[in-house]
Amino acid sequence: MNRLLDRREFLKLSGLLSLSYAIPRFGMVPRASQPTPGGQNVLLVVFDALSAHQTSLYGYHRQTMPNLDQLAERAIVYHNHFAGGNFTTPGTASLLTGTLPWTHRAINYNGTVDEPYVKKNIFRAFQNHYRIAYSHNPLVNTLLFQFTGDLDEFIPRERFFLASDGFIQTLFNADEDIATVSWARTIKRKEEGYAYSLFLTHLYEQYREGKVANFKPLFPRGLPNTGGDNYFLLEQAIDGIGNRLIAVPQPFFGYFHFLPPHYPYKTHRDFYGKFERDGWKPVDKPDDLFSQKKSTKTLLKWRIWYDEYLLYVDREFRRLFDYLEGSGLLENTWVVFTSDHGEMFERGISGHITPVLHQPVIRVPLLIFEPGRETREDVYTPTSAIDLLPTLLQVTGQEIPDWVEGVVLPPIAPTSPDPERSLYAVQAKHNEKYAPLTRATTTIVKGRHKLLYFFGYDDLVGRERIELYDLEEDPEELNDLYLARKEIGAELLEELKAKLTEVNKPYL
Repeated sequence: MNRLLDRREFLKLSGLLSLSYAIPRFGMVPRASQPTPGGQNVLLVVFDALSAHQTSLYGYHRQTMPNLDQLAERAIVYHNHFAGGNFTTPGTASLLTGTLPWTHRAINYNGTVDEPYVKKNIFRAFQNHYRIAYSHNPLVNTLLFQFTGDLDEFIPRERFFLASDGFIQTLFNADEDIATVSWARTIKRKEEGYAYSLFLTHLYEQYREGKVANFKPLFPRGLPNTGGDNYFLLEQAIDGIGNRLIAVPQPFFGYFHFLPPHYPYKTHRDFYGKFERDGWKPVDKPDDLFSQKKSTKTLLKWRIWYDEYLLYVDREFRRLFDYLEGSGLLENTWVVFTSDHGEMFERGISGHITPVLHQPVIRVPLLIFEPGRETREDVYTPTSAIDLLPTLLQVTGQEIPDWVEGVVLPPIAPTSPDPERSLYAVQAKHNEKYAPLTRATTTIVKGRHKLLYFFGYDDLVGRERIELYDLEEDPEELNDLYLARKEIGAELLEELKAKLTEVNKPYL
């Protein structure tokens, strides 16, 4: 593996380095391919780490998503929609399997679903559709790789990077793993400052810098990236996906999971500084036991950067929506806008890598755009990410598998929603995958109440912590009512512990 490139390989590389790079832009809108009679498309659009708590559609003080506000007048808008977990792996796996994290077991960072769920996924459920998927996020791609047997088209994440190793996968698709490692060892400079080939490393760095140089002025805080030199523009992915969708066979099922507004919050210059001097400050909340010790000043700064990043996301989603509508595709397509989890800037915590399951990290937007709908409908009944899979199967006239844990969403469901239905979210990042949950945070939402149950953490006195909130009276979760409403708290805790006993049984 540690060898010099031969002359033929070097010439190939040199040719690649000289290629110009152009971002496709929406021009004249062509008509989409003709749909199969009777078959409807489904387009599931996920923006990573998008919190309903900071979305203007749901009452946030700043107008962070004005385009979404407008589009909502033609959608079913869900106001109390909960992710399955508080970071990418469990949250996305719940979307893709219709099951909760303690069932699919993708609970660890960059984890995978349990083997039975490799064949129990949303793509297999839409086997009569052309199934296509893409994500910037490497954790999402870990899951998508598990489901490639049920995908007709899996777009490599490097396809929409400004500079990456993507052409290595293209040239050596039969030996992608070996080729990628060889490329990294031969060309890319290590953290220690060396590589096997100093000459080619210099060429690569020049090539990479040439790719991104023209775009740097557009992003005052730096180019969006997934880490390292994997820079991307959301515009490029939006344009590429839009152009691809009008060409693929119909009916199709598309899953597109974009990294923004996930950290790092690198907004476009059009939105840079929009909120920096507005003078607004959020509700002050005391530091949590699991505080990261972030100062109020730091949290305010990250919140502003995130809010300005939302403006960028908002514009790009509107561009995609308008383009697909102009192509005629939306006449026969259900469009879903949602997220895998949220983000928080309070209680001394920034981001979502935390044991806590407060509203900002698990309450996410959900809008469903039905073909032909011109009026808005608001749904306040609590709903879950696991409900999307059965709902999308229902609206396209397909059978709902018995392994799905979610229910068909209102108002699409043929019966009225159960006001006392229990919803759950799970955080068990440091628990072993195939073991009972002994170090985790779980929550149960039932009606207006939400109970949080922390257990197994070293920081906890007595190894557990319980909190109860009335989300109608106290949407900011400032007043813990566990002692004041003992009967309700005890009932919810008993139900949650019974559920934990049930899901732990296979791993005892």
